[in-house]
Amino acid sequence: MCGLTGFINLNNQPLNSHVLKRMTDVQAHRGPDDQGMVGFSLFKDPKVQIIDNETSQFSHLHAGIGFNRLSILDLSEKGHQPMISHCGNYILAYNGETYNALSFRDQLIAKGHPIKSQTDSEVLLYLYIEYGINKMLDLLNGMFAFIIVDLKARKSFIVRDQIGIKPMYIYQTPDILMFSSEIKSFTEHPEFRAELNTDHFDEFLMFRFCAHDRTLYKAVKQIPPGHYYEVSEQAVKVKQYWSHNLTRKRNINLKDALELLETTFKESIRSQLMSDVRVGCQLSGGIDSSLVTTYAREFFNANMDTFSIVFSDMEYSEEAFINYVTNHTNSDSHRYQYSSQYASENFFKATWHLEQPMSIANTIGIKRLAERAKENVTVLLSGEGADEVFGGYTRFHDLSCRHNMYLKRFLKLPIIGNKIKYKYRFGRTPEDLFILGSSVLSFNEFNTFSIGKDVEQVIAQRKELFPSEGELIKRASAYDIKTYLVDLLNRQDKMTMAHSVENRVPFLDRNMIELVSSLPSELLVKRCNNLLHLQKPNLYTKHILKQLAAKRFNNDFVYREKSGFPLPLSDLFLKSKMNERIEDQLLPGIKTRGLFDYKEVSKIWNKKNNGYSENDLRKLWMFFAFETWAQTFLDSGYRG
Repeated sequence: MCGLTGFINLNNQPLNSHVLKRMTDVQAHRGPDDQGMVGFSLFKDPKVQIIDNETSQFSHLHAGIGFNRLSILDLSEKGHQPMISHCGNYILAYNGETYNALSFRDQLIAKGHPIKSQTDSEVLLYLYIEYGINKMLDLLNGMFAFIIVDLKARKSFIVRDQIGIKPMYIYQTPDILMFSSEIKSFTEHPEFRAELNTDHFDEFLMFRFCAHDRTLYKAVKQIPPGHYYEVSEQAVKVKQYWSHNLTRKRNINLKDALELLETTFKESIRSQLMSDVRVGCQLSGGIDSSLVTTYAREFFNANMDTFSIVFSDMEYSEEAFINYVTNHTNSDSHRYQYSSQYASENFFKATWHLEQPMSIANTIGIKRLAERAKENVTVLLSGEGADEVFGGYTRFHDLSCRHNMYLKRFLKLPIIGNKIKYKYRFGRTPEDLFILGSSVLSFNEFNTFSIGKDVEQVIAQRKELFPSEGELIKRASAYDIKTYLVDLLNRQDKMTMAHSVENRVPFLDRNMIELVSSLPSELLVKRCNNLLHLQKPNLYTKHILKQLAAKRFNNDFVYREKSGFPLPLSDLFLKSKMNERIEDQLLPGIKTRGLFDYKEVSKIWNKKNNGYSENDLRKLWMFFAFETWAQTFLDSGYRG
């Protein structure tokens, strides 16, 4: 796990190594163990040179890569990056872990490749040399973002893993292409200016984040999951190399599927414990992280560490469930209390690391956990991804219901026979309503705070990401994995890497994804056929995963109501130093910026004497999170 950044001058302008050094230094938190830089010329006269001196302009080089290493496998200097092949024709800078990489090591050596280290990064470099980009990517199972420079072919490939676990951003103009694990590196380049992309503001309003290749920054794109950029002198192309296979369906019963799932999950856990540094488990008390913890325990000979956030207020506490799991696994439990004071002190810091408005309040809780966990471990396993892969949200349950029930829950409109009156063109299909199931504003609220006020365009953008083939539940899962999950993974990555901790996600192992995609939908979400089922959706979601959990835990633990990771926002806004910052800095900023209707924002804020509703708190969080991001990056007023 590391961080990489760099740029390719498409007009063959000389490399400025001082700029490259600043871009690399700004994300040193991603890799405090080692740093390296290389310069290269890709098009006219291909060459590579290690940058280790004070020279500023390299007239014979036109591109550069900077790298910060967090040492996980082979802690020696043999893992130094950027890594240059023995022949000098290939360069690799790689962030992530590829869990099956070392299984190719011996056969590559047998083919004559001079692999010296025990790192997965060196294996990836020689896999590319042996097989080329597409076959190499077809072999990989892991989480990764990397650049490979092929001086012989005069091409570069900038790649993001299949699920989007590791971030990778691109900034491109006719003269330059920048790439980075974190957007903040771009701010150190004189060609970059952080500006709001107003075309994507409405998508943020509706869903709290931008999906696919979109960001809130003008001219900055994410590489979409399962895609890579191919850079040559002729063109910069974006290519897809992986997508969900939703047409394959196993003819399998629950008993056999459960056995196959357990075998695959155990192998995922085993492979993701690969490390030369200490590993622990992130334990929230929910069934997903509890399953990861329980199965991981089987592979620890000595004690295993778990790490949890707890609250003094029992309304928010999951500590009883944490006790249950830690006793069940006989693990060493490390618990850190979340406080509004910590959230207030870290609101701007967390935003600087996240580089976008904090879509969900528990982002700061993840930062708190990683900050303290780093005292004991460098790698954490978490339960992220289970809800999206197995259909764990209420919107999946409603999708399995008869259409009229589904519409009633989401739109709360009177149903007369089978006819529904719609205000908008969309909303006629379950796919439309599933997409709206993760929105945070009503249509009226959207129209109040929107710039373009075109909700149909926002929904249409999201519908383009909804697969058209396969069973409805699995198409919805694939949509959530491509959208909602990528944002969750970004928060996990940025908050854990803020404190140089690697986060691994066993539920998102490629073999797990492909197995679950092949299972019958009814093994994921049980079909809902009557109104009584609407009252207890938790009994019907993530069906097979809860069956697996029931083999380890009691039914009260497995089938309790889903709680998520709630935070006491009212206390944060009103009873901490955040209150002063809101009054003195954020509200005036919102008024001056003019993106939100300030009268409406003030109206909600001034309800404080009578108490806020959950909807009020959700909107206030969005306003303050956005303004904090805008002041941090658009106004260049803060440094982490």
